[in-house]
Amino acid sequence: MDILSIAGLVLALIAIIGGSIAKGAGLSALWNTAAFLIVIVGTLGAVLLQSGLPTVKRAMKIARWIVQPPPDNRKQLIAQIVDWAGTARKQGLLGLEAQVARQPDKYIAKGLQMLVDGVEPEAIRHMLEIEIAAEEHADMQAAKVFEAAGVYAPTLGIVGAVLGLMAVMKNLADPSKLGGGIAAAFTATIYGIASANCLFLPAANKLKSIIRHRAGDRELVLEGLVSIAHGENPRNIEARLGGFLH
Repeated sequence: MDILSIAGLVLALIAIIGGSIAKGAGLSALWNTAAFLIVIVGTLGAVLLQSGLPTVKRAMKIARWIVQPPPDNRKQLIAQIVDWAGTARKQGLLGLEAQVARQPDKYIAKGLQMLVDGVEPEAIRHMLEIEIAAEEHADMQAAKVFEAAGVYAPTLGIVGAVLGLMAVMKNLADPSKLGGGIAAAFTATIYGIASANCLFLPAANKLKSIIRHRAGDRELVLEGLVSIAHGENPRNIEARLGGFLH
């Protein structure tokens, strides 16, 4: 669980709600059904129009990483790779065959299977690099779904404000309705700017950082497997992979 992400979301809500109360607007000023429809539903529609179904599904799948990112287990990965290297030196590459079925990560299992099958080191590198690039690209496209929401929401907030002011203009003859009408119009602007800067854009940047870190994990495994394929000493492999910890 990422405590900082949760704390950030809570502080953002406190800032907006507390600011509204401190300014005398009250909680009721923050809720407007029309503004919600225009900004939030409109943003969702724009994002769906822009993105393909596989990308949207992937975005929903990785959204949990914002508060529950994948574990940072590089030290464990290095220890595991060094152990595989020791097994390979004692029993040969076929000694790693039992490890393939034990791997929950399909990427690692694929790399180990290529080792066991005696695939050339450079061929292993080439195929796994393609795997890394494809996965990183798909995840980055998914993260851009949230980034796109952060771009569209403020603009739709302005649209909501203009529509609200248009409604106010129709009631110029009744001054008692002007104040409330103008306040409701600007609620849409708050929705747009607040959702973009307190949720969508920070979420997109957080996901991009996690995706880059995961790609680094993949590269660590790649270097380890290629080193094993070359028959390098486990201690040398450990020393080389230690650079990924920085």
